[in-house]
Amino acid sequence: MTTAPARAQRFTDRRVVVTGAAGGVGQVVADLFREEGARVVATDVAAADGVVPCDLADDAARDAFVADALAELGGLDVLCNVAGIQQFAELGRITAAGLRRHLDVNAVAPLLLAQSFAAALVESKGNVVSVASISSVMGQPYNAQYCASKAALLLGMRSLAVELGTKGVRVNCVSPGGIATPMVEAAAAGLPQDVNWDLIAKSTSVIPGFMPPADVAESLLFLASDAAASITGANLVVDRGVVW
Repeated sequence: MTTAPARAQRFTDRRVVVTGAAGGVGQVVADLFREEGARVVATDVAAADGVVPCDLADDAARDAFVADALAELGGLDVLCNVAGIQQFAELGRITAAGLRRHLDVNAVAPLLLAQSFAAALVESKGNVVSVASISSVMGQPYNAQYCASKAALLLGMRSLAVELGTKGVRVNCVSPGGIATPMVEAAAAGLPQDVNWDLIAKSTSVIPGFMPPADVAESLLFLASDAAASITGANLVVDRGVVW
């Protein structure tokens, strides 16, 4: 029987917060950080073992989570923003509530978490890694609310990289393509059958198929590690070579 090789201990005793950790990429990220020696506080709007339930778009709930995480960890070395939502919708079916929810979860919450944890990250000379998307840099049909929210996240994080870099804090993003997670696979479920599916099909990957969550998770851990000490303000695209 072949056993998996032991992982390098890049994060021994590092203090890490991971959002969106009840499943998908976030769950893998939290598990890998723990395997590499980190002390992890994980959160998600969904209930799961070892995960603190919290709707990060709720100001009071988010503030309480931040206070509890800092109290438990005694500081912070890595903030890993993975939580996100995506729902395809034709322009005529976009609602104000749906658009605001995308912006609140995908862009506003990560920025406000970075704000709340900034003092601790400056003290530790830590870093922030956020999951953006290839949707942050290219237009996609029926995906305006997600594209807008992820573009806001990407530019917001690049702005923080400039602002916090002089204080020793790195800020980076990973932009995945299609990932084999329930959220991604269900994103287009609400579209009517008579939409122009040819527009969606125009996007293809050089390497076929959706990626496993671990492929994206490994990129996040790399950017959070000391191996990326000279990388900040970056957007690492992990998309199997998407062409449009």
